[in-house]
Order: sequence, then C-alpha cells, then structure tokens
Amino acid sequence: MGQEFPGKFGGFGLGQTLRRWQRALQMPRNLSSAELGKMAGDIRRMRDRLDLMSAQARSELLARRARESDGIDRPDQCDWAARPGPWMTEMRPRGIVGLASPQPLSGGITLFHDATNADFSLVQDRVPVWVEGPQFGLVLEVYRSDGSFISFVQDLPAEALVGLTRNHFIALNLVAEREQPVEMYARLNVQHGPNVEQIVRQVEFDGTDGRAEFDLAYSKINEKRLEKAWLDLIIEGPKMTRVALWDMVLLRAPRADF
Repeated sequence: MGQEFPGKFGGFGLGQTLRRWQRALQMPRNLSSAELGKMAGDIRRMRDRLDLMSAQARSELLARRARESDGIDRPDQCDWAARPGPWMTEMRPRGIVGLASPQPLSGGITLFHDATNADFSLVQDRVPVWVEGPQFGLVLEVYRSDGSFISFVQDLPAEALVGLTRNHFIALNLVAEREQPVEMYARLNVQHGPNVEQIVRQVEFDGTDGRAEFDLAYSKINEKRLEKAWLDLIIEGPKMTRVALWDMVLLRAPRADF
C-alpha cells in the first residue's frame, strides 16, 4: 500500500501528485522511456523547490531564535547595523568548489579573485558554540592558487546611506579563524554622483576578533549626492590555508567630537 500524504499538502495537490507517482512506479515497466524521463524531471524539479523552501523555513526559525540577542556590539548612538545574508540565511548550494570570479553568494555578497590556476572551495557551515549572533559562517579553503587575492564584496543596503554624513564612521567587525596569519584588508567604496570615494584599512586582529574602521570626516564624499556604497573584504595572497569567517557585521555611528 502506498504512503498517504494528508494535511495541508493535499490542499495544494502535492499529496495527489505523489500518490500518482507512487502508483505508476509500482509497475515501472508499463511506462515508456519518455514517460519515465518526464517523471524523473518533474520529481527533480519538485525536490529542488522543496529543498529551497526547507532552507527558507529553517533560516526563519533560526532568525526568530536569534532576534532577542543578535550578538552585535553596538557603540553609543549607533544608528545602523547589519549582518550580511550568508551569516544569517542558509545558502543553496551550501558548498562551492571551483569558485568562479565573480561568484554570487547571497544577501548582496559576491566573491572575486584574480587566479587563473587555483584549487579552492567555499562552504557555509554552522558556527561553533562560542560565536554568538550569526547562524552560519563561511569557510574558505585554499589548496593552491596563483592569484594575489580573494575578496568578498558586500553591497550596503539603501538604509545605510540614509542620513549618512561626514560626521559618521563606518566599522567592519569580524570573527575569523585563520590557519595562517594571512593579512586582510577592508575597502569602503562610496559613490557620490560620478565619483567614488575609496578608503582602505587593514583589519586589525586581537585573537579571532578583527576590526576595521572608516572615519568619514577625512573623506571627500558629497553628502547630498550619495548613490550607493559597498565594502570589499580582501584576503591577501592566500595559499595552502583555511580561513573561517564566523561573523561579519557592518555598522555606523556618529564620530566623537573632540
């Protein structure tokens, strides 16, 4: 006897479809090759859709559990803070081998590199218990590479620019485990009119905690013509190494007046 699928699924016709497939596959020899091929394709497409919806449901459950305490250390008068998508939302696929450049991820992040002969991978993994706030982390493993950098480019959402002035600073906070002490840099890019202001800072680490801060008082941004902003997190010269980015937070606040 075939398994029944009652409940909400039946209202969408999913249960009926599954029962029809089960009945047909009880005697597969009665099906033509074309019918079997179509059924296999339909099942594969439905599985992909169900996998995506399952990931979305799990991500929402995890996000609800984390909303009471997001683990973000906000400075005084902080008026915007965000944790990018890959640290909060389950990616599909979870692992990527043979990374292209550019390689879109999720939540407005894109990976770039300049290697022509490389062997590296990126996996989204659950964070260790000692990391508070994010649900996932990105683990980069580099086996060989003739490139000089790998970068994660994060688009800042529109709300990060609302009310932004040269009296603000923008900060990047990381939690990262580096198998080797590879150097990491952050570059803030702010487009204002036809111009792009670029500010580069080295990420300074204290153990696994890293930080880079951009004081906009020393920039030449036109506050009235802000159009977009993005941040490049650059890993310099990675070779035979593993970098686990367990958390990434962007925030802004008014700078202290002296």
